[in-house]
Amino acid sequence: MKIIVGISGASAASLGLKAYDLIPKNHEKYLVVSKRAKTVLQKEEGYDNDDISAPIASGSFGSDGMLIAPCSMNTLAKISCGIADNLLTRAAAVTIKEKRRLVLAPREMPFDPIALKNMLRLSRLGAVIAPPILGYYSDRQTIEDLERFIIGRWFDLLGIENDLYRRWGSR
Repeated sequence: MKIIVGISGASAASLGLKAYDLIPKNHEKYLVVSKRAKTVLQKEEGYDNDDISAPIASGSFGSDGMLIAPCSMNTLAKISCGIADNLLTRAAAVTIKEKRRLVLAPREMPFDPIALKNMLRLSRLGAVIAPPILGYYSDRQTIEDLERFIIGRWFDLLGIENDLYRRWGSR
């Protein structure tokens, strides 16, 4: 599988990096980090989005899916309205156009009516809206356990086999 991970400028950008790092080695993986995400990563973690000619910006590239985690409201709105003005939003537009799996992890609370409308529009286009919401049944002991649950669920949605978390009903 070819998987694209995009990180936009919302809080919890490190969660997107962890998802990228946890993609199994038998998958090709590609990372796109927006300018605002770089700022967030610097502020939260101490840690080139303009090249729309990159391979992932083309439908013929043939990715199997894309995860944007976190997905800022700005990025969500652009994708919802078909604005593909940088590599991140172009890759998302291509993913929708090619009817491939697009998983968006909006990181905002509460959601305002505009964001909800954009999410509904994207859901109707086939995108999966999957905010980083915890599963309290997952035997969480640490922050890392909570993050692995969220990332594991995103991988499930992308069709990536994983054992990152305890599933409902298993012990």
